[in-house]
Order: sequence, then structure tokens, then C-alpha cells
Amino acid sequence: MQEEKKMKVKKGWLAVQVGLEDDQFQEGDSTTQRFVIPISYLYHPLFKHLLDKAYEVYGYHTDGPLKLPCSVDDFVHLRWRIEKESSHHQHNHNHHHPLHHALYFHSC
Repeated sequence: MQEEKKMKVKKGWLAVQVGLEDDQFQEGDSTTQRFVIPISYLYHPLFKHLLDKAYEVYGYHTDGPLKLPCSVDDFVHLRWRIEKESSHHQHNHNHHHPLHHALYFHSC
């Protein structure tokens, strides 16, 4: 029952599995990590690029959480960039200074 609670994600959020292993996402694999992100990320250009890459690597039909072919460190940085931009837009409505959307990470 506790495992079942761990797998549930609140409405408006999405579970993703991040890692680079080819035979990836095995239980206890330290090179992958589960993140729960707001669904608003799905509409961000940086995240859309990562979704396109995930489609190229895994296709549309996978079991379990959405798999993202990116190192955990690069994903954490990508998440930080999205949050920083989101925070900037909320605090500064009159001045629009978007972050560079052509940003590519080493592994993403």
C-alpha cells in the first residue's frame, strides 16, 4: 500500500524518469531519477525540445512514467531555467527578457 501511495501524482503534475542508461530505468538504478513536475512544463520550448528527443529515443508507447533521455544534472539545470523564466515573468510583466530558447544541454 505504501508503494501505491508513492506512485500517485497530484492533479496538475506529471511524473518523469530522467536518465541516460540504454537498458534504463531498472529498479535501484542510480543513474536515473524520478521527478514530479508541473504539467505547465509541457508547454515550455526547452521542455518541448526534450520531449521531441524522448520521442526519437523511446517513441510514444512506453510503460510507467514519461522517460526523458537526459542526465539528471542537465535536467535539474533545465528545470531551474524554466522556473527562473516563470518567476521572471510573474515579477516583471512590463519588461520581457526571455531566456535563450535555443539552449541545448550536453546530454539533453
